[in-house]
Amino acid sequence: MKEIIERIKSEVAEQVIKSEQDLENFRLRFLSKKGEVSSLFAKLKEVPKEQKREVGLWLNDLKQKTEQKFLESKERWEGKSKNNQPSIDKTLPGVNVLSGNRHPLQIVQNRMIDIFTKMGFDISEGPEIEDDWHNFSALNFPDNHPARDMQDTFFINGDISLRTHTSSVQVRVMERKQPPIRTISPGRVYRNEAISARSNCFFHQIEGLYIDEGVSFADLKQTLFLFVQQFFGKDTKVRFRPSYFPFTEPSAEMDIYLGTETEADNRLTKGTGWLEILGCGMVDVDVLNNCGIDPQKYSGFAFGMGVERITMFQYGVKDLRTFFENDVRFLSQFRTI
Repeated sequence: MKEIIERIKSEVAEQVIKSEQDLENFRLRFLSKKGEVSSLFAKLKEVPKEQKREVGLWLNDLKQKTEQKFLESKERWEGKSKNNQPSIDKTLPGVNVLSGNRHPLQIVQNRMIDIFTKMGFDISEGPEIEDDWHNFSALNFPDNHPARDMQDTFFINGDISLRTHTSSVQVRVMERKQPPIRTISPGRVYRNEAISARSNCFFHQIEGLYIDEGVSFADLKQTLFLFVQQFFGKDTKVRFRPSYFPFTEPSAEMDIYLGTETEADNRLTKGTGWLEILGCGMVDVDVLNNCGIDPQKYSGFAFGMGVERITMFQYGVKDLRTFFENDVRFLSQFRTI
């Protein structure tokens, strides 16, 4: 009897189940009422009494191993039928899955944010749909003021529009918080401009604001000079040029020196060697008053820069529209960055 049990146990182990039909044949041969395992149990009554306990243990072991193989095979093939997919073979080599990567604009923006947060600036966010007060009036843009013509606006309804700059976030920060304030406002802004290789109807800005007692233009220059050293390199030359913005006085634009040695630099700087990267200035007294901050006690500076322009310079991108076309051939170049 033992030899028969061992033989059937070996046959069970050798069975290869490659299909649902093989599974059914296995069940019929070994586990059905007329199967080989059941037949052996039927013959147990013919075994001498003194051997029945030992033979019974052998038969139970055979039945357990046979049922275990059947259930494991059944689970595998039921999973295949349910998912309409083959079961996972863990012994097969893995499949390489391409990882995602950050957009070049996000890479540059994150670098800029990292530099300013190390200087002690926190990050503020606000709505992209704004009212006239936060987008214009609080920032010293009176009704019918010529300065409003500087920014072509997407109006939604009445005085509600898409924000034209993230300065609106700075207004909200000043309204709810008293100095000291040290914050940057990254985000997307919208202007009704013609789409071309150098302009778009939406783009990204990072604007900064610092308000405290005794803040001067020297603090502004040193902050921005440190940013340029960290981002573009320690040997980068900078210059400040007088400019005009309704919400700062005095106002300036800051340039970095690229030179004119290469054709690309000559074209980018229009032959001057200097590239404008941001606008800045001391926060206008009227803006402080509008936001409930005492200009007799506090002063501050603000600055703003476009992420697209700096990204184009960093990676040699000639057409701004490339950033928004979702061309995998272009985006895959930044996978390891």
